[in-house]
Amino acid sequence: MTPKELGYYFPAEWEQHEATWLSYPHNQDSWPSKIETIVPSYNLFIKTLTEVETVHINVQDDTMEFLVKAALHAAGAFMVNLEFHQFPTNDAWCRDHGPAFLLNRKEPGRRAIVNWNYNAWGGKYPADLDDKIPTLIAECMGMKTFHPGIVMEGGSVDFNGVGDVLTTTSCLLNPNRNPQLTQADIERYLCDYYGLDNIIWLGDGIDGDDTDGHVDDLSRFVSPDTIVTAVESNKDDSNYEPLQQNLATLNRCRLANGKQPTVVELPMPSPVYYEGQRLPASYANFYIANGLVIFPTYKCDNDTRAAYILEECFRDREIVGIDSTDIIWGLGSFHCLSQQMPSQLAM
Repeated sequence: MTPKELGYYFPAEWEQHEATWLSYPHNQDSWPSKIETIVPSYNLFIKTLTEVETVHINVQDDTMEFLVKAALHAAGAFMVNLEFHQFPTNDAWCRDHGPAFLLNRKEPGRRAIVNWNYNAWGGKYPADLDDKIPTLIAECMGMKTFHPGIVMEGGSVDFNGVGDVLTTTSCLLNPNRNPQLTQADIERYLCDYYGLDNIIWLGDGIDGDDTDGHVDDLSRFVSPDTIVTAVESNKDDSNYEPLQQNLATLNRCRLANGKQPTVVELPMPSPVYYEGQRLPASYANFYIANGLVIFPTYKCDNDTRAAYILEECFRDREIVGIDSTDIIWGLGSFHCLSQQMPSQLAM
C-alpha cells in the first residue's frame, strides 16, 4: 500500500514541530572565500530556533561537534535544546537532502519518513553523503521509511497540509532528475507519497537559482487557502516576467476543495550580486518555526515591506528577520538550510 493509502500525509510547515533538523555548513566550495562570513547569521538562526524548539544538527566528526558547540554557546543558544549527530554530509542544504517527515491521519501519533533519492539538483555537485542522511535519521529516530526510488527535493515542493502542493515544471520535469517519468508519473508519486489530492504547477524559478526553480524561492502556503508569491516590480529585471507568469497561474488555480486561493504578493529584494554573479535572493525563503517565522533580509528597503506582509500573514507568530546577504552566496537561505520534524501531537 502507498503512504497515502495507509493514512500518511506531509503536514503544513506551520503545524507544531518537535524539532528542526540542520546540517552545519562546512563545504568551502559552497561559499568560496566567504564561508566564515555566514557563521554569525547562521548561528543566530540556530539560537533563535533553540528558543522555541529542539534543533538537531548534523556534523562531520568529533572535532566539528566540539567547535560548533563552542560557537553556539558563545552565540547564546539554548544548549539544552541542541542535539548533535555525527552524520557526515556533502553540504548544508538539509531541506533537500533531509528526510520528508509524514504524519498519519488514521493513527494519530504515528510518523514515518519518505527517503527520496537525492542527486544534488541534477548531478551538479557531489551527493554521496547527503543521499544517506534520511536513512541515518530514520535509524536514529526509529521511524518507518518509505523508498519511492526517484529523485525529489524538499525545496521543490510546498504544502498546505490539506491535500495541496505547490511545485514547478522547471524543476520536477527537468530531465536531470527523473528522465524516465512523465508529468503524470510524477504527479502520481507526489500524491501517493505525500498524501496529496491536488498539484499546482508553476513555471520558472528566479535568476541565479542553481536548483532549476525551487518553489521555496517563489511561492509559499501561509495557511490552507492563502499563498504568498514573490513579484518583481522592475519590468527590466530578469525576474519580472517569470514571476508575473507564476502570479497569473496562482490567480486562476483552484485548491483541492475547489476554491480559489487568496494570493498575497511579496516583493523581491533589490538584486544581490557577488563577484558579478546574480544571487537568488528572495523573501519567500522563510522558515516557519514554533511561534516564529524567520525570514532572510538583504540590507534593502524592501526588507521592511516584506516583514509587514509576513506579519499580516502570520498574526499569531513573531516575524524575525536575519541578514542573509552573505548566506545567499551559497545560493540558498534559511528554508533551504532547514527541515522540520512535526510533533506526534500535530494535526
